[in-house]
Amino acid sequence: MSWNRVGLWTLIKRELIRSMKVINQVVWPPIIMTLLYVFVFGLALGKQLQNVQGVSYAEFLIPGLIMLQVIDSSYGECSSSLFQARFMGSIQEMLVAPMSAAEIVFGYIFGSVVRALVIAGLITIVGLLFVHTYPTDWILYFGVLIVVSILFSALGLIFGLLAEKFDHIAVLTTFVITPLVFVGGVFTSAHALPPFMQKLELFNPMFYTIDAFRYSYIGNSFLPLWQSIGAICALAIVCLVVVLRMMSVGYKLRA
Repeated sequence: MSWNRVGLWTLIKRELIRSMKVINQVVWPPIIMTLLYVFVFGLALGKQLQNVQGVSYAEFLIPGLIMLQVIDSSYGECSSSLFQARFMGSIQEMLVAPMSAAEIVFGYIFGSVVRALVIAGLITIVGLLFVHTYPTDWILYFGVLIVVSILFSALGLIFGLLAEKFDHIAVLTTFVITPLVFVGGVFTSAHALPPFMQKLELFNPMFYTIDAFRYSYIGNSFLPLWQSIGAICALAIVCLVVVLRMMSVGYKLRA
């Protein structure tokens, strides 16, 4: 299959331009929220917690905060962008253009990955400036970021197709993603949990993303690295297969 590179690049560029036009909603809020978390939890509470998994609490916190914002950005922006295209009718222009379902899906996802990398990079700089921490394994850092962004971008597209109104998009964020992220190891180490809670964490997909990404910073994790990465990749493949199928049949896109 030959790819329509012009159409694919145009969609990616459109997504990036869209992000720049709403930069005060997309890019700066995650940075400000991260700064607040760092000052309130990392620097204040960190004085009471001197050592978490071999590092200071602030150093432990930074990779979790990066993953928190990457997950939120990837899901939220992809789902809202696709739903808006459906709501405004502009999605019909892509459907009649010589673009396959895969090109449309990956156009949205690639744009989302670039946006996620920008946000992660800015928060990484925040961590370097205020906490003096940075990744020790850059290959793992970028690898996990990209796979996680693909996973939640694909999930965002699925719900962008399923949603009947904007409120439906927020349901998954409010009742599933945000709670699971917060209990998935952003603020606390799984080592500090009771054995029963540690077993429950294995059913939390967000825990695998945070645990794997934290390894790129501190060089250790609760689970074996291969197990976390395997779980993330498997989930990403499932979501990609589902959204590609939905897009190829025109789910809620064609009368």
